[in-house]
Amino acid sequence: EQLQALQSSTRYRVSVHSQLGDRSSSRATTQSSAQVLRYEPEGSFPLYVSGKTGDSPRDLKASQVTPRTAVLSWKAPVSAVSSYRLSYYTDGQDIQEVILGPTVKELKLRRLFPSSTYTAHLQAERDGLYMSAISTEFTTGNLRFPFPTDCSQEKKNGALESGIVEVFPQGREGKPLMVYCDMETDGGGWTVFQRRKDGKMNFFRSWHEYSNGFGALDGEFWLGNEKLHNFTKMSPMTLRVDLRAGEESVYAHYSSFSIDNAKKHYTIRVSGYSGTAGDSLTYHNGRPFSTRDRDPQPFITRCAMSYRGGWWYKNCHEANLNGLYNTNTNQQGVIWTEWKGKDFSIPFTEMKFRPASFRP
Repeated sequence: EQLQALQSSTRYRVSVHSQLGDRSSSRATTQSSAQVLRYEPEGSFPLYVSGKTGDSPRDLKASQVTPRTAVLSWKAPVSAVSSYRLSYYTDGQDIQEVILGPTVKELKLRRLFPSSTYTAHLQAERDGLYMSAISTEFTTGNLRFPFPTDCSQEKKNGALESGIVEVFPQGREGKPLMVYCDMETDGGGWTVFQRRKDGKMNFFRSWHEYSNGFGALDGEFWLGNEKLHNFTKMSPMTLRVDLRAGEESVYAHYSSFSIDNAKKHYTIRVSGYSGTAGDSLTYHNGRPFSTRDRDPQPFITRCAMSYRGGWWYKNCHEANLNGLYNTNTNQQGVIWTEWKGKDFSIPFTEMKFRPASFRP
């Protein structure tokens, strides 16, 4: 749009944004002293155009495109710029926008949707003015499970390495969730929900914190009782507990595992032990979760307070994997009785689940 009838020696402030369906770009603003700016709608991306030649980046292209990632690269303008604005989107999703430094010429996009055609726009900015935009399109690859509900489906998508993965427990339209996947142990496909390894994370926490989850997925963490309940109600699950101390390594496998949230108690249901660690968890079968500030079915002792954790305590425990790290007294440590007794705090623990129907 050509701006008309501007007065000389007058500073103008111009702001613009664009709308495409239910998607809206962020607002771009600039100021000018009687300088004619031109707005040219191109796709859904706002831009201001300077009159100079060679001001725009060139040859925007996508390479190394996978089902969830792509690398965008471009050639810099002839003249130096202050920054770049990159936006990309696919049908049904909000526009993603990134501001990049003036020396950047490549960006890897992550968490893209599989089997989707994306449009990307790039603009250079200099002194508050945005130059002509350049665009490209690319289509991400296919996956057997484009929106995996858990780590077992991501394993079937071909993932080989353990790490943090985005899953979709309620499908594409539901809220995505970041989880840690063990893709190597016993065929992989495990969704990890607990890890102790260095004592950096405090596990003597409240009911609310255990319900929502806490910690870092690549460090020590508890995924959250509400998420555990939602995952284990989707289909029959198995449970694996991995324990390590120095060079020693053992495991416990349970053929049936779920978290029942009747009466909001997060009750554990576990059975079918096999493994090398010994069975210290069946003792806790049918017990509600309890924390320092909430014990739904207390015995004589307030177990969570006495043994300094959040767990499915009975009277009180044979396993206490959320106890005090590196504490070898008063049975308050990270304990698996059938392996190391109640006076040894285990340095590494990991709890994980996967569907009982999964076959490596």
